[in-house]
Amino acid sequence: MKQNEEIFSWESWVTIPTNSDFSLQNLPYCIFSTPNNEVKKIGVGIGEYVIDLNQMQQLNAFDTFNLSENFFLKDYLNDFIGLGKQITNAIREKIMIALKKENGTENNILFHHQKSILLPQKNLKFHLPVKIGDYTDFYSSREHATNVGTMFRDPNNALLPNWLHLPVAYHGRASSIVVSGTDIIRPYGQTKAADAEKPSFHATKLLDFELEMGFIIGKNTKLGENITTAEAENHIFGMVLFNDWSARDIQAWEYVPLGPFLAKNFASAMSPWVVVMEALEYFKVETPAQSEVLDYLKFEGKKSFDIQLEVFIKPQNSEEKLVCKSNHKYLYWNISQQLAHHTINGCNMNIGDLCASGTISGSTPDSFGSMLELTWRGSKPILMHDNTERKFINDFDTVIMRGFCEKNGHRVGFGEVNNFVLPAK
Repeated sequence: MKQNEEIFSWESWVTIPTNSDFSLQNLPYCIFSTPNNEVKKIGVGIGEYVIDLNQMQQLNAFDTFNLSENFFLKDYLNDFIGLGKQITNAIREKIMIALKKENGTENNILFHHQKSILLPQKNLKFHLPVKIGDYTDFYSSREHATNVGTMFRDPNNALLPNWLHLPVAYHGRASSIVVSGTDIIRPYGQTKAADAEKPSFHATKLLDFELEMGFIIGKNTKLGENITTAEAENHIFGMVLFNDWSARDIQAWEYVPLGPFLAKNFASAMSPWVVVMEALEYFKVETPAQSEVLDYLKFEGKKSFDIQLEVFIKPQNSEEKLVCKSNHKYLYWNISQQLAHHTINGCNMNIGDLCASGTISGSTPDSFGSMLELTWRGSKPILMHDNTERKFINDFDTVIMRGFCEKNGHRVGFGEVNNFVLPAK
């Protein structure tokens, strides 16, 4: 169900706090378990609750879809995504209609059994929402690429010759992608000081976050097939918040000639909530103006998304400090172009594969999406509320990322991805 102004006028019989990310028009998917039962289930977020889809199925709410028994008892969303958008959208539409204010009657299964179906989020444990087979990290922010090129290479030639012609990316490590709330252990690796003859081995001194978003593949393709920019969104199930943790000193030494390795593969983190593309339709905007691109990367219409992004650092025993405000719409290469380029050579995609945006930076210093840029390699420390300074991320800091769309008073959000940093072992 693509959403328009009329759908955003709907209200729910469920109490939804002001500025909640989980409005009636959002209904993001998650995988959760309860304190008394480790069995994982598929859920849907609404306000401060999660809808237990397995419980709804036991009450015959989804009989028309001919699903297998206990279909919603799943460790991951992959099988649900594999039903295809025609079915998953129909299930979401059925839930949305059942939640409408005028349908808050005893004849409504969800309303009548709300005590057993609507579970308070604060009582639940959330898990990685998809089984990720492959993970690709793009480098699609012109501002970020320019900042990094300025710092590490020639300010007059900050962008490499290929950057304006194709969405640069590298293949990342899927096994170390973790869900929000997972502790991050400071990694070890080789680094080399500028005045040193040889590298040394120690824990990273320049631990950094990267403000990103990811999209989850919703269809399998065969080897040799490609996806056009016009078809791309039909192959994407939804989007998530993403923190691609980085060790800058390790990265600076190892990245030539093949790119980052240990500096990136120790951990990346994603939000537990997957917001479907249909919920984001209302918030589409124009992509930034591009130089001449090859035909397979051309597109028509609005392909970017106005998703407001924020990053906070919370020192231990202190308040969180807002350090960055950015927006997904700043990306030079939109997600349709990313997927089209990814598959133009016939690379096959699988349900649950994750593609991340790369660091999302804007044009102003407060919109830079990493500490590397915000502090300009540590030369401009950021003052925390407890009067300590941050050049990069310290042990016992928590990094929190939040994201939401907001237009004409209507909000669709992604919750948050947060991680607490532990010292190196």
